[in-house]
Amino acid sequence: IAEREGKVVYTDTDKILLSVNGDTLSIPLVLYQRSNKNTCMHQKPRVQRGKYIKKGQIVADGAATVGGELSLGKNVLVAYMPWEGYNFEDAVLISERLVYEDIYTS
Repeated sequence: IAEREGKVVYTDTDKILLSVNGDTLSIPLVLYQRSNKNTCMHQKPRVQRGKYIKKGQIVADGAATVGGELSLGKNVLVAYMPWEGYNFEDAVLISERLVYEDIYTS
């Protein structure tokens, strides 16, 4: 999130540079860092060079955001019921389409 308003003078995978009243403000981006929970943190710049941004505007997307909005997955219709004995106690059956179309792969 932009701390100040200004013009984007440079954008790359690791930083965004803003021109603010003659000064240059650097916004560092996280590039494939490991978190304490053994997950990957990565930010992608959302702004383009030459654009003017306002204070509080989203300048980068993370793993759980797309276009500045929270995006945690896809909705799927689910039914919890026995099915010919193949889902005893802890098994879950899913549609082959979800597998073949890579709906839930990361």
